[in-house]
Amino acid sequence: MTTTWIVVGHRAGARIIEYNGPGKPLHVVSELQHEASRLKSGALTSDRPGTSFSSGPGPGRHPMGSEDAPHDRAATDFAKEIASTLQSARDEHRVTELVLVAEPRFLGMLRGALDAPTAALVRHTVNKDLAHVAVRDLPSHLESALTF
Repeated sequence: MTTTWIVVGHRAGARIIEYNGPGKPLHVVSELQHEASRLKSGALTSDRPGTSFSSGPGPGRHPMGSEDAPHDRAATDFAKEIASTLQSARDEHRVTELVLVAEPRFLGMLRGALDAPTAALVRHTVNKDLAHVAVRDLPSHLESALTF
């Protein structure tokens, strides 16, 4: 039996929805929230960046930056949390196919967080932020993704 889950996510939340075929109602399996993604950047860092001496001629100091913005790190952490949830469901044989729906950047983070066996369950991806679309309205937005 095929069990398809649709993951509709963004940086601060995700819904996992079960799809049982055309004409059947969608069922929300889980709703995940990531409060850290809603915080302002200053609240996500414990301190201001340090300073360093300039490498060029003359005296001077400049702030050291970080490679990832605090919100990107928070989003990556949330993508890993979602991936862990999906991996557990796969391990427990609760899901056999996945459809991932998110804005392009977060979708990339989510795909990157999936382990190989769970990534193999992905049948379709949708590069749209549909996180605020009501569950009952999702099928009209996902027609092409649900025709496999």
